[in-house]
Amino acid sequence: MQLTNQRMLPLEDKLRQLVLEARQYPSGHLKRKQCLTKMVRLIEQSHKLWHEHTPYYEDALQQTWVYFCQNVCEAGTGEQYDPNRSSVITWLNRYLKWRLQDFRIDQQKRLARCTSAMPSAMGRTTDVTDNIAAPPDTPPILETTHHWIVTDPEGELRSIYIQNRPDVNCQTLLLRRLPPEQSWEKISEEFGLPISTLSSFYQRQCIPRLRNFGQSQGYL
Repeated sequence: MQLTNQRMLPLEDKLRQLVLEARQYPSGHLKRKQCLTKMVRLIEQSHKLWHEHTPYYEDALQQTWVYFCQNVCEAGTGEQYDPNRSSVITWLNRYLKWRLQDFRIDQQKRLARCTSAMPSAMGRTTDVTDNIAAPPDTPPILETTHHWIVTDPEGELRSIYIQNRPDVNCQTLLLRRLPPEQSWEKISEEFGLPISTLSSFYQRQCIPRLRNFGQSQGYL
């Protein structure tokens, strides 16, 4: 009967009870480990833990679980969890977001020197020759971006074009503006359209999609 009632408790009440139970046992005790395992399983099954599609999410999540095990019962690597201040999930989400921010900042610092490989496309005016070569196992930004534009996996770039000119689409313009970039004068002559029309379309439609791709790859 007691087990049935416990199963019917709201998630936060279950977690709070498990925290109190785990704290009754010393570190390393089997009973404490069992309580921690139950809590992890309940939290994972709830799908209430913060999630985002970033290449470093799993690393940040792993750090969060370590922090959880080390601080939920007593102050280990940080401040002890206080049930009176927040729920377990809120506490973990706050820590997880901090770690994600750390990873994000670190990645931005490491990739800052590489982003200059996309000067005109990203509205920059730097010399591509200033780039520091990427490690052999890391695809160069320019090569990866060029492949994305050419393959257009979602078909989005080809589907966005200047009115009545499907031949002048995002794919077409992005390819011409990637290094070594063509001048707007040359592109204007090629398609018989004013530079202002081409440039405006490029800024409104092409640049945002290029930025989204760069962010999805962790370049920005």
